[in-house]
Amino acid sequence: MHCIQYVHRMQQTDAAHARLREMIVAGAYAPGQRLTETEVAGALAMSRTPVREALRSLVADGLVRSADGRGVVVTALDPAALRDTYRVRAALEALTAELAAERQAAGLIAPAELTALAADAALTEEATDAGRLADAVAYNRRFHTRVAALSANAPAQAVLDRLWDQIVVSTRASLDAPHRPAQVNGQHRELLAAITEGRAADAAAVARRHVLDTCG
Repeated sequence: MHCIQYVHRMQQTDAAHARLREMIVAGAYAPGQRLTETEVAGALAMSRTPVREALRSLVADGLVRSADGRGVVVTALDPAALRDTYRVRAALEALTAELAAERQAAGLIAPAELTALAADAALTEEATDAGRLADAVAYNRRFHTRVAALSANAPAQAVLDRLWDQIVVSTRASLDAPHRPAQVNGQHRELLAAITEGRAADAAAVARRHVLDTCG
């Protein structure tokens, strides 16, 4: 019985964490907004216990910070921290692009996976050109997430996911069209070609440059 209760509690905690993370990243809760266990539990129609554990996990994820015992506050990175985060992301995306290209050269990536990657690049470009910025951000993240998945490096994927969350939350208020859309889209195509052709060093270089150019 205790084992069943424990599993149920963990499932509830995981569900609360996933839902609350999704809401913060989507902008339902803005940076600086205070969240309390009672308010979040009501919004999620859950008890306070899984919500309390979910909030602790989100502190570890860097999406919220403790608010002196009165709940938590949604966190946005300051400019210096944001630059540092982009630099770490650049290093990890260079690694995952390199590994993806190596796996492609070794015949470990299915053609359908590369087709899906190309489709995400095209959707990103289309949304950017049409001025649909929110869609462009979502497709862009999906493109980069797919590259990370093709690397088959779970630790890198997990860290990148957290970094992406922090960047999205921290930059949403200043969301603007890319200043160099042709460059962004061109770099996506370069990265896609390098991975497809199994050119690991080129894939790493393009991925690193792309992230750092995005940071500006």
